[in-house]
This record gives sequence, C-alpha cells and structure tokens, in this order.
Amino acid sequence: MYVCNVKEDEAKDGNSLTKIVEEKATKEGATCVVISAKIESEIAQLGSEEEKLEFLKDIGLTETGLSRLIFAGYKMLNLITFFTVGPKEARAWTVKKGAKAPESAGVIHTDFEKGFIRAETIAFNDYTTLKGESGAKDAGKLRLEGKEYVVQDGDVMHFRFNV
Repeated sequence: MYVCNVKEDEAKDGNSLTKIVEEKATKEGATCVVISAKIESEIAQLGSEEEKLEFLKDIGLTETGLSRLIFAGYKMLNLITFFTVGPKEARAWTVKKGAKAPESAGVIHTDFEKGFIRAETIAFNDYTTLKGESGAKDAGKLRLEGKEYVVQDGDVMHFRFNV
C-alpha cells in the first residue's frame, strides 16, 4: 500500500506525483491512498461528528483520509466488519471475508462458535434506514441464518447458542 501525503488543496484529487504513484501501485497490484496529514490533524482537533462532517463538506471531501486508509487496509487484508448491538452498547467485529456465521460468532467468544444455533441477521442499510432492530423486524428484514451463512460486510447480528 502506498500512502501519499499532499497539501490540503490536493487532498481531493491528488497531484501529478500522486498520479505517478497510483500508476505504479496499479502495475504492482497494490493500493494507493491520498491523504493530507494537515487536514487529518485539523479534523482530530474538532469535537463532534457534525463538526467533522461539516469541515469535510466545506473542503469538498466526503470522508477522512484515515477512513480511506482503514478501508483500503481492510480490502487489502480481505477483512469485513459485522456488528452486534445491544441495549448498552454497539460493537464492531472483524473477520476474514467468506467467514461463516459460527466462525464469526467465535470471534466474540469460543463458546458462541461451539454452541452455535443460528444468527439473527439484519443488513446494515436495513438496520440504519429502518431505525434499528424493531423497525427492521416489522419490515420483515430480520433473517434467521444457519451454520452455512456467509457473513456479509456490515451485517448486524445476534447469535443464538447453547453450551
């Protein structure tokens, strides 16, 4: 992975040197991410998510360089994220792309994998658009998945198990 640090006004589209690095990365089957450390430093100083999003919008960006770097790293390492959501906390978990439901449950606790029964699953977009688990359930978007289910990036999951 190549990471190019550029001036603030070049963060969106890069510059002539980043184009050369991007071409080299493409030839090597590598990834190139363009960021501005100055912008990242300024974003880190901001308080709320709203302030960060407004700042990004003002400079013509939709996400931080750090986010692009993380996504590129996940893609390069063939990783995905699934979520567990409860009344007290929401948590992200990382598994290899292609992981089945029991293996993913095992990331949380080995007993979850050993005693796996099923996974109650909601796609991330359904979860967010329908305002959570109850909205997704009411819309028929909650699925019961078995041992052969391949977890998808962004799935919101509740594992049923018996040990």
